[in-house]
Amino acid sequence: MTGRYPFRFGKEGSKWGGYPDAGEGISIGDRMKNAGYATAVAGKWQLCMMKNDLQQPGRTGFDEWCLFGWHEGGRFDDPLIYQDGKLRNDTSGQTGPELYTEFLIDFMEQSHDEGKPFFAYYPMALCHDVTDDLKGEHVAYYRDGRWMNYSEMMSMMDDMIGRLVDGLERIGVRDNTLVIFTTDNGTPKASYLYVNEKGEMVRPGVLSIQNGKIVPGGKGKFDDTGTRVPLIASWPGKIKAGSVVEDMVDLTDYLPTVAEVAGLESDGVARDGKSFAPVLFGQKRKEERPWIYIDLKGKRCVRAPDWKLYDKGAFYDLKNDPLEKSPLKVNGLSGKAKKKYAELQTALDGLVGSLK
Repeated sequence: MTGRYPFRFGKEGSKWGGYPDAGEGISIGDRMKNAGYATAVAGKWQLCMMKNDLQQPGRTGFDEWCLFGWHEGGRFDDPLIYQDGKLRNDTSGQTGPELYTEFLIDFMEQSHDEGKPFFAYYPMALCHDVTDDLKGEHVAYYRDGRWMNYSEMMSMMDDMIGRLVDGLERIGVRDNTLVIFTTDNGTPKASYLYVNEKGEMVRPGVLSIQNGKIVPGGKGKFDDTGTRVPLIASWPGKIKAGSVVEDMVDLTDYLPTVAEVAGLESDGVARDGKSFAPVLFGQKRKEERPWIYIDLKGKRCVRAPDWKLYDKGAFYDLKNDPLEKSPLKVNGLSGKAKKKYAELQTALDGLVGSLK
């Protein structure tokens, strides 16, 4: 949202489900409005209890919004949705992801009809299991007395993205629209599926198969199963289809990237993000991204393509130890490993030092 690491905002930045006051006015929505874009957000908004702050999305730069009431009700079937500051009363029997997608398509079509470029931000509810948000009862089932399993959520997510792209084609702006897809964490270890005879929510494990190997979900972990995620960018005629880039990107990089694509100059706000816009078009970045930063619940690390250093001192050679089973002995480092350790230690010292 801000291109800054959460800890930059102090306690407000670390509050789960909150958003710092200092983040209002400098968000990705604000930046795109500055560039003359109509702005909208739909789907997941875990930055406030919406019933207590109906206008918060507007204060972070969005002209329109369609967002489920986080921890107020369901996000998928019979969803609890706030649209432009009002609670919708037409969602019974409806599916949340379809409503969020339809909202964004309508927004893009209307913006185009008005001759205005648009920025559509879609933090999807998918793929996330249901939560027990209703006191004394459970959110609506998907079918057959159960919620969606993870495979079904992935399939629905793919369908929703397809509908958005089809919408761009129908509106006639596909060749003039940059589409970026990413996610905020790896696959979860488990996902709620049904309620047993004791009234308990049952959460079976989630497994993937990659290169013939079974890989458990790693959401919340610091290794690649929890922190290495997809980044897919598509823009017909502008981005070479099928090209693969090895540059590192972290989530702070998206704001400066879309701002550069929109032609904006710097607004003078200190941000951790570094634009990867040139990379999209086959060029080199103006600012290198030698490492990314990861933190969760007081644990933190910095990671280069083949190396990772934790704040407690564990140092890994990811090329030879991708599962981080055997930390290197720091006192015995030499050559490239010693140099990389020093680089990452300097980066980590700077970040951790700024926390104090």
